[in-house]
Amino acid sequence: MSAALLLAWAVDARFGEPRNAWHPVAWLGRLLAAIGPRLRCLPPRQALVAGAFAWLVIAAGLGIAAWGWQRFMLRLPAVAGVIGLALALKPSFAWRLLHDEVGAVEHALAIDLAGARRRLAMLVSRDVTAFDADMLRETAIETLAENLNDSLLAPLFWYALAGLPGALVYRFANTADAMWGYRGEWEWAGKFSARADDVLSWLPARLTAGLLWPPGRRRLRAEARKTGSPNGGWPMGAMALRLGVRLRKPGVYALNPQAPSPGAAQTALALRCATQAAWSALGLAVLCWLVRI
Repeated sequence: MSAALLLAWAVDARFGEPRNAWHPVAWLGRLLAAIGPRLRCLPPRQALVAGAFAWLVIAAGLGIAAWGWQRFMLRLPAVAGVIGLALALKPSFAWRLLHDEVGAVEHALAIDLAGARRRLAMLVSRDVTAFDADMLRETAIETLAENLNDSLLAPLFWYALAGLPGALVYRFANTADAMWGYRGEWEWAGKFSARADDVLSWLPARLTAGLLWPPGRRRLRAEARKTGSPNGGWPMGAMALRLGVRLRKPGVYALNPQAPSPGAAQTALALRCATQAAWSALGLAVLCWLVRI
């Protein structure tokens, strides 16, 4: 199991993400996109029940399939089993893509604002058309910190705890929250998805914050509460404190508000801090499996 994780990490580092046509997360996205419109048109109570039922059925099916695949791979000769398990595990996390895309925003900023806005728009759902250089950097660093948990540490945490089923079910939960977990027209259909992601991300988000080594736990707790999210504020607040910069979502919150906005040097430092945390998370996940042997 630890060898499969190391191979999956190497595949991510060398090749990044497969094309959408071959990406299991993209397949889940298309399934959720097909089901979602039917759920959100229902009356509130029916939408809540139907949304929860759909989530549970998909999660259970995915978990059972992952368990069956893992069990089959572990019965094969060692090399074949490790390769098969690694290839199934790799889509559950996306570290290289996150690192490279945040770096690409900073690279584009050195050329012009328009290019940087286009790069950032590929990473976030916010309207970035009016963002200046400060807001572009702040949003990119926030995205790096939050997705360090969602796209890497949480899948590794659940893999260490529950193997391939844990990693893939978490990846589904996070994808479902990203597509259904909104207020407004999704309020009831997506409520279960949003709460499930909150529960599954609760401990990993706090571990992510710890691996970023922010100064002052009490300050971190205060900053994390500002976002209104039970989880997102922890890695973002930790990154803001570690870098000594302000990170904002306009009109919603400002983390470490008395600090200056980040510059190019702080973006580079954020990438180094996130990389250190990523390698630490990998080492802990491997260690968890080695201890079981």
